[in-house]
Amino acid sequence: MKIDRIDVYWMKLPLAFVWKTSYADQSFTDTILVRMEGGGHYAWGESCPPYIPAYSAEHTLATFHTLREHMAPRIVGQDIETAQDLLDRLAFIKGNQFARAALDITWWVLDAKRRGLPLHRALGGTADRVAVGADFGIQDSLDLLMAKVQGAVDAGFPRVKLKFRPGWDLFMVEAVRGTFPDLTIHIDCNAAYSPADTPLFRSLDRFKLAMIEQPLADDGMSLVNHADLQQRIETPVCLDESVQSLAHVQAAIRLRSCRVVNIKMARVGGLTESREIQALCAEHDIPCWVGGMLESAVGGAICAELATLPNFTYAGDIFPSSYFYTNDLGKPEIVLSGRGEVATSRVPGIAQAPDPELLKRWTAEHVAFRSASTR
Repeated sequence: MKIDRIDVYWMKLPLAFVWKTSYADQSFTDTILVRMEGGGHYAWGESCPPYIPAYSAEHTLATFHTLREHMAPRIVGQDIETAQDLLDRLAFIKGNQFARAALDITWWVLDAKRRGLPLHRALGGTADRVAVGADFGIQDSLDLLMAKVQGAVDAGFPRVKLKFRPGWDLFMVEAVRGTFPDLTIHIDCNAAYSPADTPLFRSLDRFKLAMIEQPLADDGMSLVNHADLQQRIETPVCLDESVQSLAHVQAAIRLRSCRVVNIKMARVGGLTESREIQALCAEHDIPCWVGGMLESAVGGAICAELATLPNFTYAGDIFPSSYFYTNDLGKPEIVLSGRGEVATSRVPGIAQAPDPELLKRWTAEHVAFRSASTR
């Protein structure tokens, strides 16, 4: 399939509320959308790098630059028959997983449309719906948090994830567990702690959390430090920021750094790498789940398609559009199709695409590439 055109958009999407984590408080989601044409079809994909290089060394400006200057020009006009063909053409670039993912993800959607398959079928999944969880950032009060958790329980979400940071930590978990003794709960630390905080994490064992997500810093000692921590606590450690590729997961397995892996398709370099990671983890009896980066409905729909693969056994971070956005860029918006579930695609590729008016209104930067034969 010859790639005839690639459009790259840097978008700034207004959030419905201020999302607070240990990294920052944010009012917008900065995200990268890609439109790719080839084989008589076109498709949209999304990679959602953070605006500030805090969650990762990558960030939106750098991702847009790398796509514009180095990656998209290597793909447009080329015959790309497999995802590996695409990745081989980008292999000269080190790192830059969010940029790599933007093209890999979009190619998968385009190829699924070419083959007349819903994306999850092209990926190897079969489910017509997937379980999703509810996430809550740092709140202004415990009362507000309790009300939101109760709302998630009433809506049928099978699990709740709580952001956990210094100043909003042990007392918060005590309060939630005391109020909801049987609810499946896990916490997400966003790398805010160090090995010196091991006693804190040991004290969390009594709350029977499903996991502790990325408790320690993502640095050169991350996999070793997480391995040490996992040996000292009963609660499963889940890695997020520390696993940026299949190679990182291979190392984490050898070191026994975790018992769960969060796979964010953009963080690990795309859908190709995501499939390989979940398959490797399955071989080692390590469950996975699909993480989210506050994507629009375009990226959220793709996450749902990925979550149909067999080793994604924990409800993912795939949110109804109304959760983060008053008006989602992607249409149709994502809605709950059952209690704590969203439906997967019934059409080739995915059904979602950016609303043209909102695309124009919220675009910060745009660049287009055309093959020589289509100019």
